[in-house]
Amino acid sequence: MAEPFKLTRIPSLKTSQAFRDHAASLGLDLPCDDVILPCAESPLAKPLDRIKLGGKTPGNRIAIHPMEGWDGTTTGGVTDEITRRWQRFGESGAKLILGGEAMAVRPDGRANPNQLILNEVNQADIAGLRETLIAVHTARHGSTEDLVIGFQLTHSGRFCRPNEKTRYEPRVAYRHPILDAKFNVTRNDQIWTDDEITELIRDYIRAARIAAEAGADFIDIKHCHGYLLHEFLSARTRAGRYGGSFENRTRILREIIDGIRADQNYIDVIVRVSAFDFVPFRPNPAQSQSNRLGPGIPEDFSNCLPYHYGFGLNPDNPLEVDLTEPQQFVKLCADLGVKLVSLSAGSPYYSPHIQRPAAYPPSDGYQPAYDPLVDVERQIQVVRKICESAPAHLAIAGCAYSYLQDYLPHVTQCLVRDGWVDVVGLGRMVLSYPDIFSDGMANGMLTPRRICRTFSDCTTGPRNGLVSGCYPLDDYYKNRSEAEQLKHIKKSL
Repeated sequence: MAEPFKLTRIPSLKTSQAFRDHAASLGLDLPCDDVILPCAESPLAKPLDRIKLGGKTPGNRIAIHPMEGWDGTTTGGVTDEITRRWQRFGESGAKLILGGEAMAVRPDGRANPNQLILNEVNQADIAGLRETLIAVHTARHGSTEDLVIGFQLTHSGRFCRPNEKTRYEPRVAYRHPILDAKFNVTRNDQIWTDDEITELIRDYIRAARIAAEAGADFIDIKHCHGYLLHEFLSARTRAGRYGGSFENRTRILREIIDGIRADQNYIDVIVRVSAFDFVPFRPNPAQSQSNRLGPGIPEDFSNCLPYHYGFGLNPDNPLEVDLTEPQQFVKLCADLGVKLVSLSAGSPYYSPHIQRPAAYPPSDGYQPAYDPLVDVERQIQVVRKICESAPAHLAIAGCAYSYLQDYLPHVTQCLVRDGWVDVVGLGRMVLSYPDIFSDGMANGMLTPRRICRTFSDCTTGPRNGLVSGCYPLDDYYKNRSEAEQLKHIKKSL
């Protein structure tokens, strides 16, 4: 049996030069400054004066990406755990809260039974999350005149689990030759009809109205990670108004935005999109052991060519990025009045290594087959290309930076300074270290014990029915009974 490759751990690279040398040895183009610049000099601290959201100019280039909580009430309401997470968003110093939380537009669209639902019943408490964030930000960082907060609107589509944590209840855009078996798609009546899509669009319009009334500066229409609207971007095999041509596959976005404006709702809009996909991956069975998953390998797609089931990939080689349609989609967003496009990749359900590179896999994932910096750099370069071709009045946010770990500020300040991206977004990193940028700018260094080391417990926990949080590094979760449960789950896996 072949031995897995030996991973060079980021903390073992003691200087910026060592990081640059390691990246170069992998053939990667990853700029990295020698020092973390102070706030007065950092490109990350400059206002994003290209756009206004909610009438405000974002005060810096630092964003918090929306995360899908598994810790709401069963009616989609707010809990103490969610409130604490939003308090920490306020502490972070980020001036762009790009959705904060993935909020379902209807109950059956939840990815888990404890996901927030943006409806009239929960409106006041969700508005309270925003007010809590603002109060904490004011106490810690002063002015909030340049702080913008949005709500992300979503339907989980193929990944719906609205009633039981262990049971998928998928509704899909089309039948997928690889993913259907994995996510319990067995019948054609699980495919949305055009009439049902019309009603779904009304749900988005209603949710956008509730967001505006709750004080959100903007909404984020979620088109990423294999969730429903992202799946429609690859619905080439679907008949009718919402499938086939690029025009039809993007019709939902146009009709949602047109419907919001027809509702006399002028809330600003951003979009988060997976800029590229690959075919689904799985652990290599030849290198899996009883206590260790094998490295990720692509599922057999030889009978699916040309591959019409992904977005931003080459249909003749679905392990190769093709940005023709993603760049077209970004241009469409600008034409529709979208202010910012937040770029991601792939899906945590079927290609987690390209979506959020990690040293350690989640329980339903696989070991890295090569250095995860390769996947970080791929996203950085894709974002760079899209940023270069995007209309001048549109801002671009990037992600996949957490795996940079100790060198996250050193790299990202280069990316913003050199125009490779407008906004640096963080997701799981803020669970353990919400103020990573403000701390680094103030002290010229990071606090190593707070840095996310991509253990993936924040995914393994929810995948196994536990609340979401950073169990290894955040004492709030480390001291909960679920932390012991998680240890037993990982040991059994």
